[in-house]
Amino acid sequence: MAGKPKLHYTKGRGKMESIRWLLAAAGVEFEEEFIETKEDLEKLRNDGVLLFEQVPMVEMDGMKMVQTRAILSYIAAKYNLYGKDLKERAWIDMYVEGTTDLMGMIMYLPFQPADTKEKNLALIIERATTRYFPVYEKALKDHGQDYLVGNKLSWADIHLLEAILMAEECKPDVLSAFPLLQAFKGRISNIPTIKKFLQPGSQRKPPTDEKFVAVVRKIFNI
Repeated sequence: MAGKPKLHYTKGRGKMESIRWLLAAAGVEFEEEFIETKEDLEKLRNDGVLLFEQVPMVEMDGMKMVQTRAILSYIAAKYNLYGKDLKERAWIDMYVEGTTDLMGMIMYLPFQPADTKEKNLALIIERATTRYFPVYEKALKDHGQDYLVGNKLSWADIHLLEAILMAEECKPDVLSAFPLLQAFKGRISNIPTIKKFLQPGSQRKPPTDEKFVAVVRKIFNI
């Protein structure tokens, strides 16, 4: 039996968190080797295991995979979370790219200057409620099914739940105008593998705080 995937990243969410989510939802146990200092990152770079000298990096199936999107699509395909045909895959990709855009805005918020945070937080909430969540609400309404694509759990559903929970950390009632998404959140959160990942003590990482921002700035020289 092949060993567990090994994830190389910092101790925070960042771009690795969606990979943790997808593996956990697929019921795959994984190990983490944390990058805690600039030297840890330099060692990986010097060892030649980072194709573009960047993390996240995941050791899996004999590969040292980099580039978040490539890692996620590989995991989704391997664990049957990527639709049954090209059309379903295209829809999953579109939905995932939407949630990626929204989560990117939220992810970078703690790294922004204090005087722009309030303005950017308001923009995140505005985009979530007028550009992104209406699309998913309409999709669920139009086909009347429990999942976004093909009436079966896919990467798109897992990614959307992650985005919803991140948006709720910004504004707890962000789903107030989206009853179908509220129901969706309840359904997907109760899938056993996901429910386990949402419990305290799992490998899910907490929201980024100022202390962690300082660590990241030091490691990545930003």
